[in-house]
Amino acid sequence: MSKNLRSPRAGASARNRSNFYRPQLLSALALVGFGALVIWTASLSISEASFFRQCLGIALGLAAALVMWRYDYRVLANTTKALLIADVVLMLLPLVPGLSHTAKGATGWVKVPFSTFTFQPSEFAKLVTIYLMAALGAEYNGRIEALKDYMKLCGILVIPFLLILLQPDLGTGLIVLVTGASIIICSGAKRRWVVVTIACIVLFATVVVVTSMTPGLPHLLKPYQLNRLIVFVDSSVDPSGNGYNLQQAKIAVGSGGLLGKGIGHASQAGSGFLPEAHTDFVFAFLAEEFGFIGSALLLGLFSILIFSTITLAQRVEAPFGKLVLVGIATMWSFQLLQNVGMCIGIMPITGIPLPFISYGSSSMLTQLMAVGMVQSVWNHIPKTA
Repeated sequence: MSKNLRSPRAGASARNRSNFYRPQLLSALALVGFGALVIWTASLSISEASFFRQCLGIALGLAAALVMWRYDYRVLANTTKALLIADVVLMLLPLVPGLSHTAKGATGWVKVPFSTFTFQPSEFAKLVTIYLMAALGAEYNGRIEALKDYMKLCGILVIPFLLILLQPDLGTGLIVLVTGASIIICSGAKRRWVVVTIACIVLFATVVVVTSMTPGLPHLLKPYQLNRLIVFVDSSVDPSGNGYNLQQAKIAVGSGGLLGKGIGHASQAGSGFLPEAHTDFVFAFLAEEFGFIGSALLLGLFSILIFSTITLAQRVEAPFGKLVLVGIATMWSFQLLQNVGMCIGIMPITGIPLPFISYGSSSMLTQLMAVGMVQSVWNHIPKTA
């Protein structure tokens, strides 16, 4: 009898539930539209900002998101070996002679044969790593009892992190590391293990920085990487390099005021003072043109995007789906914090793009695929749930 009493309500819930997770989808599409507007305005004064190529990236991304939405993500829960192999291949692909393409001092791009197009395999590796770590973490069903299992997860995460450093691309490496770490923590790692791990990472990072600054000792950090950390502490030490970039970004953000200077009137970017205004420092460019109101709108849309993903993670019962959502939400949160933070001087300068906004087809394709991944989780929740 109880079954008969519950069935009409469950059936009505199933009929009324949309196939799309609307809060996340609508906020993501709004960000894509906002980003397209920003890149179009950037293209008016920056020759490298091709609005056509950005639109091509959006079109490919939307198609890929649709495929991801239709695909049953649960199939990947038992393919950890294949995911690890795919992760390694993507990280090593830019190092293959004849395919690699160097840009901005890094060999993280691959040139598409017989064309002028390039793409970053490490962007797609972010999503593969999320699936990989979620599949591994789901095996423990929310509680990691043995230290060896925790060490195993950490060891596997280190593999793509170290491989991305070979390019070198510390920014993407940090995204992979932070995203994977959040999945491990939410897989049920004990608090004392996590605290000890963080302490070891801080100690190791300190040693790396000190040795890189000391003549005669091994320099694990590249000169430009060390310089970015020094500039973060004191921007006046490099007035013509990274310090200059940071100062110009701050000027751009501050000069936007409440309503901004308007489309096509970003003097810092238009006059060439703000470097990489369409990529690394796109938030500073946006803040100059659209002001505090535009920046607040951007952060509001990201808040809806991220918190709706977290809300869905709390609703999903399957460990694999829950951890996939945790990884995606962490990826978006970290990239947002890092990109916006470096433009206002509260985070070190890195090459981390602002999701959905920064110029770049590989980044746009990856972020929209992540949207499709979230929609897939929603679409495959049991209909009676």
